[in-house]
Amino acid sequence: MFSESPEVSSAKSKKAAKKDRKAAKKAAKSDEHDSGLTPQKAKNAVKVAKIVIPAVGPALAPLAVRAAGTVREAYDRYQARKIGVPVEQLSEYSGHGGGLLARIAGAADGLTELRRAPQVTNDDVSFAQHAQGTLEQLTASVRAAEHMPSTRRKAAHKAIASELDGLESELLRRLGVA
Repeated sequence: MFSESPEVSSAKSKKAAKKDRKAAKKAAKSDEHDSGLTPQKAKNAVKVAKIVIPAVGPALAPLAVRAAGTVREAYDRYQARKIGVPVEQLSEYSGHGGGLLARIAGAADGLTELRRAPQVTNDDVSFAQHAQGTLEQLTASVRAAEHMPSTRRKAAHKAIASELDGLESELLRRLGVA
C-alpha cells in the first residue's frame, strides 16, 4: 500500500475541519430559524388565518359563548362560597365590602333567631335591639367606605370587622353556641 505524504493528510484534515465548522454553522442557523418566527412563517400564518377563520369561526362562536358562560358561572359560585352566601344573593353583596355585608346580614338573621328563642330573656331582647342598631350603622359604614380611597377603605373595613367580631361573639354566647 502507498502512504500519503504529511502535507496531503494535513490538507485533508484542514478540509474536514472546515467542512465540520460549516455544517455546525448551518445547523445553528437552521435551529435559530426553526425556533423563532420568521417573516415567511408570519406571512404563511396570516394566509392560513384568512382562510380558516371565516370557515371555522361561525361554528366555534357558540362554543366560545358557552365556554365563557361556564367560566362566569364557576367564578360566581367561587365568589359566593368565598363570602358565604347563595349564588342567587351574590349581587346583593357586591363591591369591596361584600363579605362584610354578608356577615352583617348573617348577624341580623342571628338576632332574629335570638328574639324567637324559647329561653329569651329581657336582657337578650335589649341586646338584640341595641345590636340591630349597631348593624344598621355598620351597614351604612360599609356602603360609605366603598367610595373611599383604598387605604382609608381598608382601615374602615378593618374597624368594622373588629366591631362585628365582638357583636358576633356576644350573639353566639347568648344563643348558647360559644
